[in-house]
Amino acid sequence: MAPVVASSTLRRAAVLALRTVAVAACYYGAGRLGLLRRLTVEDTVFTPVWPPTGVALTCLLIVGLRAWAGIALGCFFVILHLSGDGLHPSMLANLAGNTLAPVCAYLLLRRVGFRTDLTRLRDGVALVFLAALTAMLISSTTGAGTAVLTGALPADGFWPVWVAWWVGDAMGVLIVTPLLLTLYRARRPFLARARWKEAVALAGTACVIVPVATHNHVNMLFLTYPVLIWAALRFELAGSMLCVLFASVLATVAATNGVGPFDGLTHVEVMLKLQAFNGATALTALLLSAVITEQRNTRRSVERACEELAEVLEHLTASDRTYPPDRSSK
Repeated sequence: MAPVVASSTLRRAAVLALRTVAVAACYYGAGRLGLLRRLTVEDTVFTPVWPPTGVALTCLLIVGLRAWAGIALGCFFVILHLSGDGLHPSMLANLAGNTLAPVCAYLLLRRVGFRTDLTRLRDGVALVFLAALTAMLISSTTGAGTAVLTGALPADGFWPVWVAWWVGDAMGVLIVTPLLLTLYRARRPFLARARWKEAVALAGTACVIVPVATHNHVNMLFLTYPVLIWAALRFELAGSMLCVLFASVLATVAATNGVGPFDGLTHVEVMLKLQAFNGATALTALLLSAVITEQRNTRRSVERACEELAEVLEHLTASDRTYPPDRSSK
């Protein structure tokens, strides 16, 4: 009996280790991807969208709290990559903040009964206001506060850096987490054959409209919203979040290159304009998709209830015909 127990314990330990390494690898890979495009505010480099926060929250929602070790390990390697000259005590504070923020987001979502299918409006609202806007205050406050305390950032630069850090982490949650949850729950192709033509038309339209809107010197960023609404109405969360990701990537490229609607702006103005665009598109797509999905599920439930009621009535009618009432007099 002892060898069996030892083998089971060893197997669980091996699975936990592999899961931790996988989460760490995903976090580190997302971090390297996010670092490809950077902006500078108060001589501090930050990323407009920080994908690791979205990856970390997704891993927690799928695996559970056991994923925290992988998140911490992945964050450690990202910080080590950024430092370049070894570890410093202040980096431990950033490590703790970046690990604690998604864990708190996960706990807040669990508290309100969050469902990973995002088929209810309340799930979308919880993801926006609890996970993205509230929990990410931890990482931004820890990071900017540590920089001020260590002298790496002047006191008057706290708020610009804090806002940039906070919004970047929040955008990672708003853009990456819904998309990853949708891909994780996809058990079959979400498109019927008859809808592939519309999907191709939508993709072609996005490939024309979004580059023009994000790279034209005339401020035409609003042109992306009809595409997002089309995607949300017809393809719900999967289609709308793919469009958001595409628009966010192209807008970030334009902002970091200083072209299109971001030409001639200061670093702070570029940051504000880009983050406002990313936040507005993500909020529009996420909440609109949640409303549409919830309405469609409600309609399907009503249709099923009507079908069941019709079957019951049909059964009762057939019974009355089979057994007519006895009208004979005594």
